Amino acid sequence: MAYLLAIESSCDDTSAAVLNDDLLLSNMIAGQKVHEIYGGVVPELASRAHLQNIVPVVDTALKTAGIDKRQLEAIAFTRGPGLLGSLLVGVSFAKAMALSLDIPLVEVNHLQAHVLSHFLRTPQYSHAPKFPFLCLLVSGGHTQILQVNAPDNFKVLGGTIDDAAGECIDKAAKIMGLPYPGGPVIDKLAQAGDGQRFRIAKPRIPALNYSFSGLKTSFLYLVRDGLKKDPDFITRNLNHLCASVQQAVVDCLLEKLVAACRQTGIHQVAIAGGVSANSLLRGQLERQASLHGWEAFIPPFSFTTDNAAMVGIAGYFKLQQKAFCPMSAVPYARS
Repeated sequence: MAYLLAIESSCDDTSAAVLNDDLLLSNMIAGQKVHEIYGGVVPELASRAHLQNIVPVVDTALKTAGIDKRQLEAIAFTRGPGLLGSLLVGVSFAKAMALSLDIPLVEVNHLQAHVLSHFLRTPQYSHAPKFPFLCLLVSGGHTQILQVNAPDNFKVLGGTIDDAAGECIDKAAKIMGLPYPGGPVIDKLAQAGDGQRFRIAKPRIPALNYSFSGLKTSFLYLVRDGLKKDPDFITRNLNHLCASVQQAVVDCLLEKLVAACRQTGIHQVAIAGGVSANSLLRGQLERQASLHGWEAFIPPFSFTTDNAAMVGIAGYFKLQQKAFCPMSAVPYARS
């Protein structure tokens, strides 16, 4: 039995979690509303907010878990990728706390943490895939298909050559004048729309790679041409526009995932990352699993966005291997 504190600060959410081995005891997240008025994350504002939030968030995580900081055996932290200023706050705090308690540090890759979130255990949830499994990692900044052979063995089978799927959806929301972040807004409005109402060009990219820049451009032209004919085009067709762009993105994602399963022969299939909260993606994955005989793994909504619980489970696997990191470790923006 080992208590582990985890810290996540890669973007605009300050989060701390406490785990007892793989059992999650607490997972606290402080968001940053300030970015909404800018239509995206402002790095300098994000790092300043992390400085304000990190002490109370960590304190609350420890109190919610019902343990004293002196019971901790290690501290896991997100080293990257992410915004350097934001990462620096979490890394620096983790180092200072580890030094004061004389306990080791465990560095975690943010993307791998998203994938390993499936191994978190809570009183209400325990449903982990068996190795090897495929994972569609899809967020605002990344879109990849990964073959996960072990907690420390990831093989990238394909990824986006330009925009990520989540970024494409957020840009589509911006084109329609919807608030940031656009993904949840589009998902909600699409419930009352017809995903086949408008044709949006889907890029044809070789192998298992993705491209969403052309899809985004196709949607931009669709809206532009519609507004030329009808100034109220967006208002009159908002639900259908949301449903159509969402359908196009999800179709692209799952087409490659089906191909990856066919190529590898692996039928344990998971999704992870912020876009894994999308209702259409979750529903379509279950449909494909039924069609192809897969076992599908869909994370609880609380583990889809950036959070320290996923950093904690990734840290737990490293702690088992005594894979500690030196105090000289510095954050990195890209993998």
